[in-house]
Amino acid sequence: MADTYRDFAHLAAREREGDDFAITVRARDPQRVVCAPHGGGIERGSSELAISIAGAQASLYVFEGLKRTGNSALHVTSSRFDEPRLLAMLAAATHVLAVHGESSEDRIVYVGGGDDAAASRLREALVAAGFTAQAHAVLAGRDPANVCNRGGTGAGVQLEVALGLRREMFGDVTRTGVRRKTPRFAAFVAAVRSAWFPARTPS
Repeated sequence: MADTYRDFAHLAAREREGDDFAITVRARDPQRVVCAPHGGGIERGSSELAISIAGAQASLYVFEGLKRTGNSALHVTSSRFDEPRLLAMLAAATHVLAVHGESSEDRIVYVGGGDDAAASRLREALVAAGFTAQAHAVLAGRDPANVCNRGGTGAGVQLEVALGLRREMFGDVTRTGVRRKTPRFAAFVAAVRSAWFPARTPS
């Protein structure tokens, strides 16, 4: 389905921040950014995942749909999502991880993006933790304009977490919100963090 809005300026001219959508920006490590450009009611569960993956270490950006119904209208595809606060964060970043929700009932996460080495590490960590993780021919995240690839290196990672897997993580994903976090949520976040953050060396 085609997006309602061609870019953020088009969206912002018709939707109201604070009523229809909210933006959360948290500055931590400027070189490492986790973002969820389709959070809240747009792709439920992606906000919670991004927040927990970023933790206290990475900078965080979340765009969330707040509408009672019709949040899908707020979806601006990743190659055209150009909200200024996110672009400012990405300009300083060398490592970008974008978290999305895919719509199928499969219990799978599709790992893509322009950073092949980082994507491979994430897939391996997720598989080792008991998840099905693989590349996707269409949801590949290879476009240079994709938010995950707009950091300083021009290559980042994209996670497309299928609805079936999000149901496992949250017990339920409904119009009224994410109900609760299950042990699968914690296991997923831990696996991603283990692969995406640099390993600590003993002091």
